[in-house]
Amino acid sequence: MQNNQEATRSTCYCPACKRCFQRFGSSGKAGVVSCCFFFDLCEYIRGPALDNTGPSLLIPSSFTGLREPTLSFISTNTMVNLIILAGGYTNFIATYLFNSTSSNLTLLGQSPSGENPSWIASHPTNKSILYAVNEAFNGLGQLQSFLVGQDGALFNVANASSGGDGPAFVNPLSTGEVAIMNFGSGDGKFVPTKEDPLEFDDTAPVVTFPTPEKPPPSNFSRPHMALDVGSEVLVPDLGGDTVWRLAKDNITGEYKIQGQLQQPPNSGPRHIAVKGNTLYTIHETDSTLTQQAIPQDPTAPSPMIATFNITPPNPPPQAQFAAAEIRLLDSSPKFPKAYIYASNRNIGPVPAPEGDAIAVYEVEPQLKFVKHVFTGLQQIRGMEFGGDENEFLVAAGNVGEAGTIVMRRTNGGADLEMVAQNTEILTRTTFVLLQQ
Repeated sequence: MQNNQEATRSTCYCPACKRCFQRFGSSGKAGVVSCCFFFDLCEYIRGPALDNTGPSLLIPSSFTGLREPTLSFISTNTMVNLIILAGGYTNFIATYLFNSTSSNLTLLGQSPSGENPSWIASHPTNKSILYAVNEAFNGLGQLQSFLVGQDGALFNVANASSGGDGPAFVNPLSTGEVAIMNFGSGDGKFVPTKEDPLEFDDTAPVVTFPTPEKPPPSNFSRPHMALDVGSEVLVPDLGGDTVWRLAKDNITGEYKIQGQLQQPPNSGPRHIAVKGNTLYTIHETDSTLTQQAIPQDPTAPSPMIATFNITPPNPPPQAQFAAAEIRLLDSSPKFPKAYIYASNRNIGPVPAPEGDAIAVYEVEPQLKFVKHVFTGLQQIRGMEFGGDENEFLVAAGNVGEAGTIVMRRTNGGADLEMVAQNTEILTRTTFVLLQQ
């Protein structure tokens, strides 16, 4: 950090994010270099001895080479409800501020990210850490880590190779590893993190998934997600029409396939959700939602319990649907029933005037269709819930000009209503929501 005045520096420890930060003082005033998104939680920073008019740049003392954002972020003194981080097929991750009181969705800025951060995910216990993919090809796919600063500005800390092409999904596991799946090359990696979860140990081997017995050009594995469930990791394979069950080898400690949950032929399982020992799968190719049990024996078969076609009624001419995302929300005091929300995409040449739909399903006592909610968006690739009791849904289209929207769950979770929209960036594909 550059400072033209004589400054004193002290290193402090933030109990909010378990990291160190630098505190500067000059000319009788004290400034702060904050350590993380949660710096307001830190008693060492927000004490009355510090003058909040001082600098507020994210420069943790445990790192070197971090720099200020290349674009300025809007500072705000209003109450912040949600900071929304949004990736897409660009070279930046956008940051929005959603205020539920005013129903305003404001673009705060953009943080450089490298090529195509098409999927992002937050660390499971430290929300000031973000992981992202660079969905690139020709061996250039990458995994990235970012520190989340004030107002959602991001600072790239480390990069690691994805080991393949077109990584379209990243998910930090409960083991401390970060799973990254290469949709373009039929493989993936489980990258360990070091003591500092921002740093990668890039020595993990590439896990290659079996080539499906299909005629060309469909004979390619297309892993599209990784979800840890107990001691296993489940990987839906869109090309292989299966969900692989992986576990660590007791001798080598490396992940290996130990079984699978077979899916209907040519269904294209894309993303999954799990509740108890039940698997819910959204299928891209045939736009269905399926339900099946997860047997304790990873080699045992598991027949389907239920199958639903999620396509909306009265589609436009030449409509071609490709389901994309599934979110399962458990019950809560405000939302007494568990619901599944499944997004569809019309990838045909004629978009529906009302946009693509999100299909809503009750989960218990049995899977039951509730309704379609139209969004005004084209080709919803990713969507995310957040806020108190996951009251709000954030979504965007991968094409079109509708930008990013915020919807509120209503009718106990059985319905959604639009509350905010921002069209400054036309398309986004993935979101992380941070509640202040």
